[in-house]
Amino acid sequence: MAQPLSPWRWLALPLSLALLAGCGVAHADEEDHERARKALQAGEVLPLKTILERVERAHPGQVMDVELEREHRGSGARWIYEIKVLRPSGALVKLKVDARDGTVLGSKPSRPHPTAGER
Repeated sequence: MAQPLSPWRWLALPLSLALLAGCGVAHADEEDHERARKALQAGEVLPLKTILERVERAHPGQVMDVELEREHRGSGARWIYEIKVLRPSGALVKLKVDARDGTVLGSKPSRPHPTAGER
């Protein structure tokens, strides 16, 4: 059985690709990283490692993708981790997780990207 990737190892490929893609993407990545760092320092979000440990208990599988987004609703806003998990059954699930406390707000099957023949 394949071992799940460590929480930091999965970041290596996306970050490497961003650096190879050019300055524009690297600059956007720096801004995203800075926003996430500031939110963590301000106590607005939990560390990603903590979030992934909590998600793993309730939704075992391999983490394929993580995004941290600011969700605006009505007069307020909150940080949301969107996490794609490949379940042991092979199903890909997208989770919405409150970044402040790790509560899973919802889950749904994630549609794979269409192949060239399906477009």
